[in-house]
Amino acid sequence: MMITDFLNYLRYERNRSELTVRTYKRSLVDFESYFKNRDSHLSWESVDSDIIRDWVESMMDKGDMASTVNNSLSAVRSFFRFALARDAIKNDPARLVKGPKKQKPLPYFVRETEMDRLIDQPQMWGDSYADLRARTIIILLYETGIRLAELIGLNDQDVDLTTRQLKVTGKRNKQRIVPFGKELETILREYMQLRNEQSLHIDPALLLNNKGRRFSRYQVEYIVKTYLSKVTTMKKRSPHVLRHSFATAMLNNGAGLESVCKLLGHESVSTTEIYTHTTFEQLKKVYENAHPRA
Repeated sequence: MMITDFLNYLRYERNRSELTVRTYKRSLVDFESYFKNRDSHLSWESVDSDIIRDWVESMMDKGDMASTVNNSLSAVRSFFRFALARDAIKNDPARLVKGPKKQKPLPYFVRETEMDRLIDQPQMWGDSYADLRARTIIILLYETGIRLAELIGLNDQDVDLTTRQLKVTGKRNKQRIVPFGKELETILREYMQLRNEQSLHIDPALLLNNKGRRFSRYQVEYIVKTYLSKVTTMKKRSPHVLRHSFATAMLNNGAGLESVCKLLGHESVSTTEIYTHTTFEQLKKVYENAHPRA
């Protein structure tokens, strides 16, 4: 009866969707089944915080994701608040129960061997201006680790080919200097020369579309997805994957965490630390494949 009243409250007073109502109902029925199986004498009025914690642990033990467990716990919390407000129970046992922390997913990245194959093999690229522009975009993202918005925001004046530096404008208009190598210098010179020969150059942007205007996010995303598809079957094939690939390659080849943090434009090293998990996973695989007792 209490569950029905709560669901009607969600449906008619809070105007929640039927999908939300069904989701809440499923979580409440699951919890009720759990505590009834533990002790048939238990009721919504008599369950305590420990029972709820045990239920949360049981979901984790079954392999439910942290987000799924937290959604179920949220439904139970809402129910107890509703019941307490209507004097159906004397205290709220869910108030002090904390859900599991959501694990940050490890970043997707393209292996160095795959990037080498994409960039270095001539058969991956054509000879047109569009092909050269696409190759410039791929190498720019991979060799500097800049964000998509930072890439399309680059103007010619932000590129110093003599000192091999980019002046990048990041989040909240913070600027940083990002160095690049001889390979990127060479392809930038080739691209800019051919672009100037073929384009109207209406816009001061580095990357121009066929009408001489600044490249859009969609156009860059399409190019990156198209070319990464030639060397990887990963579901995510975005400009941000190339940013992850840059950071992972830097750390794998001996760069310090603070240096990579500065290059990426992160405000805190803690943001960059997610890439150390990736490199450690690689290290574990090397160990498992190489050590005779692993």
